[in-house]
Amino acid sequence: MKKVVFAAFVGFWSSIATIATLHAMGPAEAPPATARDGVSNATETTGYTLEQVAEHGTLDDCWMAIDGVVYDFTTYVPNHPTPAFVLEQWCGKEATEGMRTKGYGRDHSPTAWGMLEGYGVGPVRDQNEGD
Repeated sequence: MKKVVFAAFVGFWSSIATIATLHAMGPAEAPPATARDGVSNATETTGYTLEQVAEHGTLDDCWMAIDGVVYDFTTYVPNHPTPAFVLEQWCGKEATEGMRTKGYGRDHSPTAWGMLEGYGVGPVRDQNEGD
């Protein structure tokens, strides 16, 4: 019986430590003071085309379009809990599918979705819009 209680005790505190660690791995930078729904007011009217997003397709310069908003994840790449190559396949692309499925059908957590706001750089716009 003592072994079961001890195992439960260790499991509980291990879970707490894991949650605290994941929370600490949140965005390294605070969202801009002008941010609204992950989009800075300065870019709200212009936005970015998917062609412009594609110019940022490396781990050292990683932008993604998710649900109509462009995000710059360059500073987040080292903090992502999976190996960098998992994010690399989505850098410079429309990545809503990756966010919603993690590549195997499982959506990211509400916490992960909430973290997006700190990385928004502007809305996605049509190629011909504003030209």
